[in-house]
Amino acid sequence: MDQTTTLNKEYIPTLSDKEDSGNLLIRRRKLKDRLFKIAAMFFSFITIAMVFLIIGSLLAKGFKQINWAFFTQVAPDTFSAMMAKSSGQVIPGGIVNGILGSIYLVALASAMAVPFGILIGVYIYENSKKRYAAIIRDIADILQGVPSIVIGIIAYIWIVVPLTKGYSVFAGSVALAIMMLPLIVRSTEESLKMVPETLKEAAIALGTPYYKVILRVLIPSSFSGLMGGILLAISRVLGETAPLMLTTLGNPQVNWHLEKPVSAVPLLIWQFYNDPNMVDLIWSSAIFLMGFVLILNLASRWICAKKKI
Repeated sequence: MDQTTTLNKEYIPTLSDKEDSGNLLIRRRKLKDRLFKIAAMFFSFITIAMVFLIIGSLLAKGFKQINWAFFTQVAPDTFSAMMAKSSGQVIPGGIVNGILGSIYLVALASAMAVPFGILIGVYIYENSKKRYAAIIRDIADILQGVPSIVIGIIAYIWIVVPLTKGYSVFAGSVALAIMMLPLIVRSTEESLKMVPETLKEAAIALGTPYYKVILRVLIPSSFSGLMGGILLAISRVLGETAPLMLTTLGNPQVNWHLEKPVSAVPLLIWQFYNDPNMVDLIWSSAIFLMGFVLILNLASRWICAKKKI
């Protein structure tokens, strides 16, 4: 009996054994946490390093082309670029026709897409349980995944051939507006979902007309999200080349006529790429696009802070 009791006591864990087991478990958890933190920091560093490498490469290769003429003169011809490159000088001219063309196209596309996108987003939000609203939401989701070249072909068939009878500013802005529309619709819907229902109910309880509830309560309350969606849509279309090749084609001069072709910075980058004498202008044009997008984001933050949203 004493021997059995002794054997059983040997298998009973003591308090110190439990403490050692608990400490071991804690050390293992701390080790896993430390390894996970190191892995997260490592991959974050790689991501940030790639961004800085891209920006550094663009600045190193394109900074020498950034001057006053770059923003005030049109793109040079091949002969002028070849003579400047052969003599080791900076390529004369700039991309003012592309800068003004991009701003013109994006402004017209925004004028088309923003009002319709917000209205459609409000409709989907207010009728989220209806079948028709669900169909519109699905169409918007599908349209986001359509390749830009397909949008360009559609705009070519709808606008270039039957309406303008040629490449034009209007055709290019329609193509960009089609690309912007689904992003604005979905961002509007998601932004309105973040607004508390009590705000809407309180406005309706006070006897406010329905349209004023939307204009004075819902849209101002979701202004930050709406602005973010609009800027996201603008940022997407700023760098598009394929739809513009099929709708605006390009123009060596500055153009303000809706029915005539116009240039854009992405189109100029494509033209510079195909000309070995103008390769240096590719990097400076890319710097401009990145800087323009950065300015848009900073402006959005300033507006949101001014509105205290």
